Amino acid sequence: MLKSKTFVKKTRSGGIMKIVREHYLRDDIWCGSEVCTECKQEETVLQKDTYIESNLCSFPHYLLPDTNIVLSQLRVSQTRSCPRPPVARSVFLETYIEREQGESANDRNDRAIRISTKWLKVVLLTNDRGNKEKAEEFGLLTYRCKKQHTSVTSVPQDETAVLNEITSSKVLFPEHLPLSRIQSGIKSGTFQQGTFRASRDNYLEATVFVHGEGDDSTEVLIQGLQNLNRAVHQDLVAVEILPLNQWVAPSSVVLQDEGPKEDDVTEEEEEAELKSGPSGAASRKPTGRVVGIIKRNWRPFCGMLFLSQIKEATRHLFTPADRRIPRIRIETRQAATLAGQRIMVAVDGWPKHSRYPNGHFVRSLGSAGDKETETEVLLLEHDVPHQDFSQAVLSFLPKMPWNITEEDMAVREDLRNLTVCSVDPPGCTDIDDALHCRDLPNGNQEVGVHIADVSHFIRPGNAMDLEAANRGTTVYLTGRRIDMVPELLSSNLCSLRSSVERLAFSCIWEINDKAEIVKTRFTKSVINSKASLTYAEAQMRIDDANMNDDTTKSLRGLNRLAKILKKRRIEKGALTLSSPEVRFHIDSETHDPIDLQTKELKETNSMVEEFMLLANISVAQKIYDEFSECALLRKHPAPPPSNYDILNKAAKSKDMVIHTDSAKALADSLDAAQVDGFPYFNTLLRILATRCMMQAVYFCSGMDSDFHHYGLASPIYTHFTSPIRRYSDIIVHRLLAVAIGADSTYPDLMDKHKQSALCNNLNYRHKMAQYAQRASVAYHTQLFFKSRGILNEEGFILFVRKNAIIVLIPKFGLEGTVFFENKDKPSPKLIFNEEVPSLTVEGHSFNMFDKVKVTISLDASNVQHQKIRMSLVEPVVLSVAPSEPEPEVKRAKLDR
Repeated sequence: MLKSKTFVKKTRSGGIMKIVREHYLRDDIWCGSEVCTECKQEETVLQKDTYIESNLCSFPHYLLPDTNIVLSQLRVSQTRSCPRPPVARSVFLETYIEREQGESANDRNDRAIRISTKWLKVVLLTNDRGNKEKAEEFGLLTYRCKKQHTSVTSVPQDETAVLNEITSSKVLFPEHLPLSRIQSGIKSGTFQQGTFRASRDNYLEATVFVHGEGDDSTEVLIQGLQNLNRAVHQDLVAVEILPLNQWVAPSSVVLQDEGPKEDDVTEEEEEAELKSGPSGAASRKPTGRVVGIIKRNWRPFCGMLFLSQIKEATRHLFTPADRRIPRIRIETRQAATLAGQRIMVAVDGWPKHSRYPNGHFVRSLGSAGDKETETEVLLLEHDVPHQDFSQAVLSFLPKMPWNITEEDMAVREDLRNLTVCSVDPPGCTDIDDALHCRDLPNGNQEVGVHIADVSHFIRPGNAMDLEAANRGTTVYLTGRRIDMVPELLSSNLCSLRSSVERLAFSCIWEINDKAEIVKTRFTKSVINSKASLTYAEAQMRIDDANMNDDTTKSLRGLNRLAKILKKRRIEKGALTLSSPEVRFHIDSETHDPIDLQTKELKETNSMVEEFMLLANISVAQKIYDEFSECALLRKHPAPPPSNYDILNKAAKSKDMVIHTDSAKALADSLDAAQVDGFPYFNTLLRILATRCMMQAVYFCSGMDSDFHHYGLASPIYTHFTSPIRRYSDIIVHRLLAVAIGADSTYPDLMDKHKQSALCNNLNYRHKMAQYAQRASVAYHTQLFFKSRGILNEEGFILFVRKNAIIVLIPKFGLEGTVFFENKDKPSPKLIFNEEVPSLTVEGHSFNMFDKVKVTISLDASNVQHQKIRMSLVEPVVLSVAPSEPEPEVKRAKLDR
């Protein structure tokens, strides 16, 4: 059991130091006496039959001197004037006491001694009359004694020596400026404020995103330890822009902090590895240094303990799971127990003379490598709310059995007779949407998108609504789903399953033969889906000429119209991008991945997508027309021209030109980019174009003027079609319901400032959910390759770095880094050309999109940061060739 106490104290220099004291309350510390029959001790150090010459106690006994006796006999002074890191102590559970309100520290200590005396069943020795009286009232045998003058040399500890136990005495970082100077500097334009974003690829590099007016936002490059100046990922910092002649280019080297650094390692020694990018003026970026911290964004970090090599040391380095977070120095006496565990550590401070911040142990999460533990780490690191729903939340669920009432039918349109069906991925249970298509007497067609009416069950302001708003989104991990709403709703009452009546919010169009919208209407409805299909099942129905039932006819009508809609969108400049996605086949018993393959998209994927997009655009226009100041919309900003640099270089390497002045120009350029005999080239180019894009975001219409969605080439857009898994859609449903008179409004819905604050949380949750999903795929990819040994696969170079190439393996949708520097071997001569970009190694030139052959294996040498390791097989570079023979036998086994 762990109890901790946190307080702050003022240092001699005027600074504020946060101190955390931890007590490990244990029930396995024994008294050590032969007399004791209660403790489960194997060895004892206090004998049973001892001879003690005493006129007061004629029986064998032990003496316990109190603090005053010890201090009067041992005149040893200690000096502790340096900042202290967190102190952890092990205390027996039965003798630990808290200080009571109004109780002095001395009185608390005396009481603790009396508690220990009673538990140990010993004789208390004290010179404090008050302590003796209280002990006797407590039923303890207590005596006083005369002071003995034992001469003991006083050895004051050297302050510098104590300081060096914790940190270096050398100042490693510049002093942070006080907030008053930062504020005045920002006001005068001397400093800029922004969010600090550490690099995943280079621990000596970061960027600070400085928010400006409209599109006037800039990224400031930070390089080197002193310029980074103790900022941690996501801190809000103040930066000073350096003079133009000190601007540098982003580093082209992949550089990771592979081991703990001593505090006396010089900045020059460490940063010799930085290897800044090219010195050409065109490549340089605005460069600055961190001068102060406006707001820390510290949280408990997950990771593992790197044990000190010093025997019985109490200070150790903690290595966070997120490589963007620096190592943290903690003090604990439980290091041996915590070794091999995933633990959480909180940061307490980062002194200017310490290479690493100081922190303290929070709790253990479980054994490293355990699947449940690793998933817990993944969720915590990405701040995904995943606790069970509280009773307060569950109390707002409808009572079962639930049925649609006559009151519901009276205010809804009855669409149960329509041939509605859903089309989703395999295994989907939270079915948000369903569709129908039927011919009208006038020759046009009626198309309906029917969306689960989640807002009927989740009313504004109750506990369930607040929880859904906080979670923001459902998070889909490999083999696990973290719901935004309780399962009774997500997989049952709201899910538009087949052959059951469900409440829906319907968007219905009359569409002519050219897929032009004649009329649009919105209605609350009741539907009864006739089929719940997968994409593959729907595709087979469309393709099978022998099937002509109503559901299949509806699907064919939808598919025909969807093709026309898509063609028209692309003609307007909508982008068709690409991203390698994979699907795992999971063993039903072990839950381990047994197969890994890239997702195959069918016509039916596009069919569903087109009508979801159309519904979202139609609803966006409706709610904006009705509520121009508080409509919740979604926009996709156009990327700044510099984002396309790498795409332009890749195209130029194949003697092509990509036009990026508009989405339409980009779309046309990508369509025209073809290389004879290299069909995968266009896919690679689209993958690269995807990496150039900005993040789409939610916003409130009354707080912004730019509504355009760049990727969809749409002037307005929102999310309406997935309310089971996105809270944004619930808000849009409420706005639409008020707009058509189907529900009443409430104050927060019409408050643009509260809507904007909600959008900020939704954007954050959506981004972290994406990162968590990618991390889950990466973890399961490691599990997949763990039992596969070493495989040989063909791939394509996606990026070229100064000391490495990043290779994409299309078969697995997998990216990995091939390094040309090996700390165990002499490094080959590397010639890097930033402009192409290309890397020449031992006469071999490596360019973007070149085909290579690599070995793929799991590097499990670092338990915490296991990674897929790739080594070059073809073309052959002797200095980096894999040492193991080609694994033909293992590959053959896999193919079977």
